[in-house]
Amino acid sequence: MIPLLHDFTNETVLVVGGGPVGARKARRFAREARVLVVSPAFADRDFGDAELIRAAPAPDEIPDWLERSAPALVVAATDDEAINEAVADAARERGILVNRADRSGEREAGSVVVPATVREEPVSVAVATGGTAPALSKYLRGELEETLDGAGEMARVCAGLREELKTRDVSPDRRREIVTDVVNSPDLWTALRTGTSNCRQVIEDVLGEELSTGGERP
Repeated sequence: MIPLLHDFTNETVLVVGGGPVGARKARRFAREARVLVVSPAFADRDFGDAELIRAAPAPDEIPDWLERSAPALVVAATDDEAINEAVADAARERGILVNRADRSGEREAGSVVVPATVREEPVSVAVATGGTAPALSKYLRGELEETLDGAGEMARVCAGLREELKTRDVSPDRRREIVTDVVNSPDLWTALRTGTSNCRQVIEDVLGEELSTGGERP
């Protein structure tokens, strides 16, 4: 499987199943999408901002739910294999991405695995084990949280610096050299992580040094 980032802004995610797994999936997707959860009953869990629809569709009624909701992704999260299979079949027939919460390992065309994700906006890192070892994904996510500390601020520094260098007509090759030096600076990472320096200050310091050296590398 190839990892991809998908923008769910203004998209609908349909979750079929209101148990603990359905609740977890709903919370995850409700951060970015409109989420509908269809189930005859709902676990005493947090479903985020999802809309809960109390219904018990039979397998032959699943296609109609997909037609009405027009989801970008459908999640099969019931404890009924026949319902989950109907969800997957209906999704594939319509070219809709599908995540089967009751399957691990083998995947079919159009399958989506929801990875463990670490965010340090605007930086995101995802870890997946193909559904074979969720505990390992969780462990690695914890390890990455410390590594990514300060990455969001570094990303903002790089973006701002690139734009400033462009306005000063610095050559593309020199821009790459400067940004690479910034990203590889242990002292700068420490300053951003501890709050002893900020994005604007770093950009001004780098530009000042660039002007004073005339673009010559030390």
